[in-house]
Amino acid sequence: MRGGRPVGGDGLWRGAGDASRPVGRGPGAGGASIAVESPYLPEPCVIRKVETLTALEKRFTLGFPVPRPLGHRPGQFVQVSLLGVGEAPISICSPPDAGGTFELTVRRVGDVTAALHRLERGAVIGVRGPYGNGFRVEEFEGKDVLFVAGGIGLAPLRSLIALVARPADRDRFNRVTLLYGSRTPDEMLFGDELDAWAGEGRIDVRATVDRPAGSWNGHVGVVTTLFQDLEVRPRDTMVAVVGPPVMYRFVLLELFGKGIPFSNIRLSLERRMKCGIGVCGHCQINGVTVCREGPVFRFTELRNLDEAL
Repeated sequence: MRGGRPVGGDGLWRGAGDASRPVGRGPGAGGASIAVESPYLPEPCVIRKVETLTALEKRFTLGFPVPRPLGHRPGQFVQVSLLGVGEAPISICSPPDAGGTFELTVRRVGDVTAALHRLERGAVIGVRGPYGNGFRVEEFEGKDVLFVAGGIGLAPLRSLIALVARPADRDRFNRVTLLYGSRTPDEMLFGDELDAWAGEGRIDVRATVDRPAGSWNGHVGVVTTLFQDLEVRPRDTMVAVVGPPVMYRFVLLELFGKGIPFSNIRLSLERRMKCGIGVCGHCQINGVTVCREGPVFRFTELRNLDEAL
């Protein structure tokens, strides 16, 4: 890139002053070149802020050159691309209407995410999306809300938690509880926010770690051990679960034990994402493409879908 603009690919991105969709080039009448839209082409986004959260995770605040909302719903994801490196699907961790910017929490696990971790404020990356079906906030209104997150799963779930916890929106929901499990205290995400949510009484935050270390004096054990002292009103409780796939089976057993109706449970299969538009087959489960029909599903949609959980 030169001066924040991609080079070597004429037509890949529109100019910084054009906020419309990216275009490519295709043949027109008589062989003339005409602009055509492509779902594969990203839009440029500027990194506004970079924060180190843990040894492996950083949070990036992004914005379009001409500020505008991303237009996402909690639970959706975007495709992030770096020219010459590749592309990766990453869940959005900020609530909608975040002042013309949006946030991604990125774990360094491969070439794209490692390259992204090396970037600083002011760098330009490619973004396409948002994609997928997210959480339907209206289904949670007027209900008790139970969040269950494991590890990096708190990042995509934060887009909904932060919305529910906002002072302007908090009265739309009844009792709100977050059960969060991490391997170690050092791997916990959004520690300051967890303390703020709990300290201000907006959310009942219950955290646990598999392996205590340092000054940790809280609960020890996997996230399902937090259910032991949890009291719920089953019919009036909506549940959102995001975490590693191995966690889901055991969390579901705890939810069933509490009498939570199947229809009240929402799960995200966000770790299956690849192309984002349902053509590569990477996320396909039988006849369902997770990136288009998910990643957020009702449990009633998944219970008879082989290989989903």
